[in-house]
Amino acid sequence: MTDDVTDESVTPESTDAAPEIPLSERIEAILFIVDEPIGLVALAAAVGSPVPAVRQTLEALVEDYDGVGTGPRRGFELREVGGGWRLYVREDLDAVVAEFVGGQAPARLSQAALETLAVIAYKQPVTRSQVASIRAVNVDSVVRTLLARGLITELFADSETGALNYGTTDALLQHLGINSLDELPPISPLLDDGADGFDEGTIR
Repeated sequence: MTDDVTDESVTPESTDAAPEIPLSERIEAILFIVDEPIGLVALAAAVGSPVPAVRQTLEALVEDYDGVGTGPRRGFELREVGGGWRLYVREDLDAVVAEFVGGQAPARLSQAALETLAVIAYKQPVTRSQVASIRAVNVDSVVRTLLARGLITELFADSETGALNYGTTDALLQHLGINSLDELPPISPLLDDGADGFDEGTIR
């Protein structure tokens, strides 16, 4: 004898599943937080989509930000630099940003910022990862602070890795009251000059 039993604990699949977040929004979220250009493959992996779809969406975002179509041009742009993608303030708005940053109340740099600035000054051109290796700490936020203060700048992207190399600006020279980096003092009386002052084993 067979009993017909209905298992009430089994429910049909829900038809109210949350809609998938559009690819363009996922890409924008990643671009918003990266500090260095992110490669196409890495970006595709981050958003979980095929490379061709990500490439097509990036090109569409470039046109959207540039005001191609019905929308307005944005104050930022999406550029491919050194084999990677990143959002940048438009060049014709540099003066606006510089005025804003310069108008902020001056604040003393933290010890971490001073140490990072010293590494960049003596070791430039140098990447963030190299600075982090020398200081043995994450320097992402400190580098952003120094960039915002106009004390360092992005010099170029490494042709192989795409990593940005940083250097100091004329603003730092003005703050230090010197005319060139050659006037920086030796970082140790035991060294002939500052060029090799950050070799591994020197900094702890």
